[in-house]
Amino acid sequence: MNKSKATIITVLVTLFFGYFFLYPVFEILKVAFQDGSENFTFDYILNVFTNPNYLEGLWNAFTIGLTSTMVTFLIALPLALASYRWIFPGKKWLTILILAPLVLPPFVGAVGVKHILGVQGALNAFLIDLGMMSANAPTDWLGKGKFWGVVMMNALHLYPILFINILAALNKLDPAMEQAAQNLGASPWTRFRKITMPLCMPGVFAGAAIVFIWSFTELGVPLVFDYTRVASVQIFDGIKDLSSNPTPYALVAVMLFISALVFSLSKLIFGNNSLGTSPRPKARYTQNTLTGFKGWLLASAFMFVFVIAAVPHFGVLFLSVSGDWYGSIFPESMTMTHYNDALGHPVVVGSIKNSLIYSLGATFLDVVLGVAIAWVIVRSKIWGRNVIDTLMMLPLAVPGLVLAFGYRALSQEGESFDFLVFATGNPVILLVLAYAVRRLPYVVRAAVAGLQQSDPVLEEAAQTMGASPRRTFKRIGLPLIGSSVAAGAILAFAFAMLEVSDSLILAQQTEHYPITKAIYALLSTLGNGHELAAALGVWAMIFLAVAIAGAFVLLGKRGGNLFKL
Repeated sequence: MNKSKATIITVLVTLFFGYFFLYPVFEILKVAFQDGSENFTFDYILNVFTNPNYLEGLWNAFTIGLTSTMVTFLIALPLALASYRWIFPGKKWLTILILAPLVLPPFVGAVGVKHILGVQGALNAFLIDLGMMSANAPTDWLGKGKFWGVVMMNALHLYPILFINILAALNKLDPAMEQAAQNLGASPWTRFRKITMPLCMPGVFAGAAIVFIWSFTELGVPLVFDYTRVASVQIFDGIKDLSSNPTPYALVAVMLFISALVFSLSKLIFGNNSLGTSPRPKARYTQNTLTGFKGWLLASAFMFVFVIAAVPHFGVLFLSVSGDWYGSIFPESMTMTHYNDALGHPVVVGSIKNSLIYSLGATFLDVVLGVAIAWVIVRSKIWGRNVIDTLMMLPLAVPGLVLAFGYRALSQEGESFDFLVFATGNPVILLVLAYAVRRLPYVVRAAVAGLQQSDPVLEEAAQTMGASPRRTFKRIGLPLIGSSVAAGAILAFAFAMLEVSDSLILAQQTEHYPITKAIYALLSTLGNGHELAAALGVWAMIFLAVAIAGAFVLLGKRGGNLFKL
């Protein structure tokens, strides 16, 4: 790539990213550390740590993030190791099935879980029928304050991300390291503890950082479970009084600092650790084929994880067709009318149209920016391209809650983003920009992966024959990376359609609701609101399942790169 053009692209992208990503984050920090006279102060930050309610909310959020990450690790690590080391019956399809939790937003799944694991849920009804539980003293499986319910929903939704990262790290290991240890007499456990685990720690921490930040700032699940003593919900409630209460800014700043610290530590400690790894190992690990009882036992373990992870999905599905489901194992009557009612509900119809507009606009922006950035990173030689690569990954480290809060604060009357909503009061531009910035890393990573796999010799040959850079890109470069860009665009579009934090915070009027805000609104509707929300959740689940499957088919083994820091 021409150096001047690469520089222009870099400057333009940096300005865009700086204004619509770094600037909102900076403004949050500025308000959190300035008093009414614009003097520097720690008072608001100290108030977070001295106010018992805020301190409890922050501690609960941290505990949820840490516990969710630990549970996720305990699920993902054995699955990744088994998938890396052995071939067993149905491995291909079972590996796909355990990625199923990605197709359902966790706050939608929480609706189904409440009907299964709640005090009057299906599990207690089953145990009462078996005589294993007293009907007068049913167990609250979700825990006091629904803490374990939130942890369970986070872990069951996010373990595929950690699984993908660990498996990608294992596939980069040089098998000669383990073979040498084996030749020296090291047992399988010793090889795992001394060789395998230390070498795959970069993948573990990359995935764990995403899981922690996601769980730490999760907003939808605590809202559904009415778990209000958590920082994310306290920030959400504080939006009503932004002009006179700086404490929510301080709380966001503290959460941002903790998230940034986790991200920085993962990069600092393990980001450059490439010992014993290679993008293309000289030799492949020879997988052992398990047949008979051992093979089916391992396949059963994968199926068991899938069934447990699918509990929220089953709950949402049964709720969507239930006529009456309270205190019984299965719905006492079933109907398909909720699907028709959901698609005909005035809030839902408008939300589908809105989500399509927001998500298509964001995806178009992501593709344009993502391809340009990837071209600079891979094809140019300008100074600082690696810095740009790291910068583009920051949205994965900065919680969506933080960015949404920043956009909301800056769109108030007289603030910097006021012009984006001033004329009509419609937050469409805000939501398009928020969705785009949050999902840009998926397109960048996909385009970078495609460019790294394509041979630049073809482009150089075309330019040697007199083709202009634009014609070379159009006729040679773009077709070579087309499938990768399409995969990243599909994921960006799908996750934008089901974005939670931005949708709940930025869309305040009913006519502007996207799908996720419509689901949340239906949950508070009397009558069949939960059933309608579940029906809309099933539609969303089917849509996201098709989108993710298509993206992974297009990307193949490079799919794991989409979820790496």
